[in-house]
Amino acid sequence: MGKKLYHGAAYYPELWDEKVIDEDIKMMKQTGINVVRMGEFAWSNMEPKEGQFDLSFFINVINKLYENGIETVMCTPTPTPPIWFTDGHPERMYVERDGRVMGHGSRQHACTNHSYFRERATLITEHIAQAVRSLPGVIGWQIDNEFKCHVSECMCAACKELWHQWLEERYGTVEQLNEAWGTQIWSEYYHSFEQVPQPGHAPFLHNSSLSTMYQLFSMEKIAEFCDEQASIIRKYSGAPITHNSSVMFSVDNEILFKNLDFASFDTYATIDNFPAYLINSDLWRNFKKGKDFWVMETSTSYAASLESYASPHPNGYLKAEAAAAYALGAEGFSYWLWRQQRAGCEQPHSSVISAWGKPTVGYANVLEVEKMRKEIEPIILATRPRQAELAITYSDRAKAFLKTESHRGLNHRALVTDIYEKVLSMGIHRDLIPEGASLEGYKVLLTPFIPYVSSEFLARAKQFVENGGVWIAGPLTGGRTESHTVHTDQALGELENTAGVEVLFTYPMDNSGTIGRAFDVSAPLGMWSSVFEFDQEKSVGMIEQGLSEGKSFINEHCLGAGKIVMLGSMPQGAEGALMLQKLVDHYSQEANLSLRTDVTKGTIVAPRQGDGYSVWFVINMDGNGGSVTLPMEGIDLQTNRKVSPGKLEIGKFEYRVIRINDKECFR
Repeated sequence: MGKKLYHGAAYYPELWDEKVIDEDIKMMKQTGINVVRMGEFAWSNMEPKEGQFDLSFFINVINKLYENGIETVMCTPTPTPPIWFTDGHPERMYVERDGRVMGHGSRQHACTNHSYFRERATLITEHIAQAVRSLPGVIGWQIDNEFKCHVSECMCAACKELWHQWLEERYGTVEQLNEAWGTQIWSEYYHSFEQVPQPGHAPFLHNSSLSTMYQLFSMEKIAEFCDEQASIIRKYSGAPITHNSSVMFSVDNEILFKNLDFASFDTYATIDNFPAYLINSDLWRNFKKGKDFWVMETSTSYAASLESYASPHPNGYLKAEAAAAYALGAEGFSYWLWRQQRAGCEQPHSSVISAWGKPTVGYANVLEVEKMRKEIEPIILATRPRQAELAITYSDRAKAFLKTESHRGLNHRALVTDIYEKVLSMGIHRDLIPEGASLEGYKVLLTPFIPYVSSEFLARAKQFVENGGVWIAGPLTGGRTESHTVHTDQALGELENTAGVEVLFTYPMDNSGTIGRAFDVSAPLGMWSSVFEFDQEKSVGMIEQGLSEGKSFINEHCLGAGKIVMLGSMPQGAEGALMLQKLVDHYSQEANLSLRTDVTKGTIVAPRQGDGYSVWFVINMDGNGGSVTLPMEGIDLQTNRKVSPGKLEIGKFEYRVIRINDKECFR
């Protein structure tokens, strides 16, 4: 990989005859598709009968594509085991929480932890890697497809045995597990690891520790499977390996990508939710720091299945999506899919070409993307994405905690996206970073909605603050232990000591009539909240009405050269949004954030760094146009003309690429 920007599509040649394949390749060349992904659902074509492997069809297609200038990302086909694997073997299948056993069909129907599945997955992957390792057309690998997209935690007998092994490795003795989980409650006490159940069907809710730990167990096991597959491929191929994931799936992306070579994601966000598209780029850029990511799947126009469909993109939006992805660090931008499927459950899904071989409603937009790709390719290849100065912590582990303790439907992805959207609309360049990411180079760190703060994270965040950073923690951060229990020394555990606050109460403020005031704004407060003792010097936000009137909900604490800010409650409504933005603005100014512009809402600036210069990609995402102020004279790299300092107007779904000297790139 490298030396180019990739513009691709998922391709399923096993579904078509040779004549259609030849037509597809011809049209791909005309369209500008220079890479395809294939093989992820073709296990039955590669091993039609158990032990009978035949990769010749795919070898021929890969070679034919390469002869026409189209490269291949080869996939392992493990999400769809063939009928010979499943027929008559319910013990190999995924089991739902209510005990229902999956049958053959659809995908992800097998348990990926079953020993025979692992054995057959190893064999098919080894045969694929051996067969295609010397083909010049294979530039990368994708393991499986969208782990845990349709399923989450399997409850089969094989998983139960592995669960007990995992618990023993984690806790050492069952007595330590009992102590950590507080199992004296409701007579849950266990005398051996073998007695610990899976969190299946129950009359009421399971112990929080049981539910959350089983999720973490499942996340670790799917990452383990991914690592096994990668190690097999690496015996035969030096091409980089990825997996296509999402913040929506029941995985821990941080550990999933740890041992892979590059990160890639799927997204089908519609224009009315474009921040949910952008947040992926700002997060996936940081799973493999310094390496380009791929948008492995997105729709040319709309997502659809037999039971649902999304609104089509307006003309021009796809180009804006692709420009944003490339500017924010993508090497590849790929569609699902090339030719519409004529059968199966995703027949209605948008594509580049229809099942009958004609351009679809999104085709003209694909051509726009290709034109744009060619134009910006030399600029992208000569620059790198700028690291932001403000980071928002994203945690799939926190996602598990909030799945267990969702209260009124709390969802980590949606909650963080809401915070992200507010920062985005302020024109602040931002990174989303996993919990284990380095904090070097950041000035402001936001850590919202992370119930468990590890001692390791706390130590790094404390050092970040002592070195001059501003850490804004909360809401819903720090209130649970590693085993998902309540702290017994103080409400927020060690975080409370580090942040220099005293939590008096924690309770849900929704519909309680609680009003808080901070930064000259009064707003209703909601969600599960922490109330602090009022301190004249430390209190930034005061509760002026409600059960805890006169107490504090925002406290700041100086530590070393920096500051910890505790946000104890979530401001609500329009006034709450304004309060949050004023909070971020206040501390961004205190931290002297420079990577910020006055870009209008709905338009973004994606800054990239060249050798002694910066490049601003200014992209309108909402179709309403926008503007940004240039601090000094620049060069429009599309026209090679000078651009005067001052307001730069951006049209509907337009992108502009402006080169500016480093001295005054941002205000």
